[in-house]
Amino acid sequence: MSEKEIVEKSDYPVTKKRLIKDFKNGGLKKGSTVIVHSSLSSLGWVCGGPVTLIDALMEVITKSGNIIMPTHNGNYSEPKYWGNPAVPESWWDSIRNEMPAFRPEVTPTRGVGVVPENFRKYPNTVRSSHPINSFAAWGKNADEIIANHELNSSLGEKSPLQKIYDLDGKILLIGVGHESNTSLHLAEYKADFKKETKEYGAPIIKDGKRIWAKYQEIEVDSDDFHKLGNDYEKVREYTKFKLAYSTAKLFSQVDIVDFAVDWFEKNR
Repeated sequence: MSEKEIVEKSDYPVTKKRLIKDFKNGGLKKGSTVIVHSSLSSLGWVCGGPVTLIDALMEVITKSGNIIMPTHNGNYSEPKYWGNPAVPESWWDSIRNEMPAFRPEVTPTRGVGVVPENFRKYPNTVRSSHPINSFAAWGKNADEIIANHELNSSLGEKSPLQKIYDLDGKILLIGVGHESNTSLHLAEYKADFKKETKEYGAPIIKDGKRIWAKYQEIEVDSDDFHKLGNDYEKVREYTKFKLAYSTAKLFSQVDIVDFAVDWFEKNR
C-alpha cells in the first residue's frame, strides 16, 4: 500500500502518544521482555514512521525490560537455495567468494520490514552474529539475549529465541499473522518429529578473515504456522487489542511454543 493510500484511509495521524496509550491498554508493561513482529502500514499514517513506533515501544517497556526484533537477511545464504529471485548456477561461486562478510553493525536486513531495519541502528541496540537469522535486542538483558548465536541453531535452542523463552518473554504481533511468528521455529527444533537436515553456507568473519562457512541445520517450514496459530487462539488465553488502525496480539512465548511443540508432534 502506498503512503498516499494510507493517508486516504486514515482519519487522523497516528502519534507516539496514541501508540503508548494503546500499548498500555493492551497490557504491555514496563520491564517486559517482548519480541516484536510488525506491519507499519497496518497502523495507518504514523507521524514519524518506524521511529515513532520504536520510540513508543521503548517508552512503555523501558530499559528495565527488553525489546527484540528479527533482523534477518536471506541473501547472505547459500545461493543454490535462492528463489526470490533465483540466480544462475554460473553465479554461485562468485557469490560464495565475493559476498561481503556479515557484519552486525552494517549489514542491512532483508524481507523483515522497515521497523527492524531502523531498530537495529538505534543507540544501545545490539545484534547477534548469525549471518542469516540474526536478531537485534535493546534493554536490560540485550547482550545476554544476542550472545553465542550458533550457526547450526539459527532459530533453535542456541539462538536468541531460547533466551527469550528462558526470560518468560512475550510475543507481540502488530498487524501480522502467525506466519510471521518466528518463535514457532523454536518449537520446530524442540518437537520430536522427522526433520530434514541441509548444508548451508554464509560469509562470516573468522579470526579476522572473511570465509564462506558451511554448516548443517534442520530445514524449517512456516507453511502451517497460520493453522497452528488459529488452533492455539481457539483454546488458549492471549490478549488482543486495538493499536491505532491495526489489531495487535500479545502472547506468552513459553505457552505458545510449548503448545506448538505438542501440535507439531501430532500434525507433522
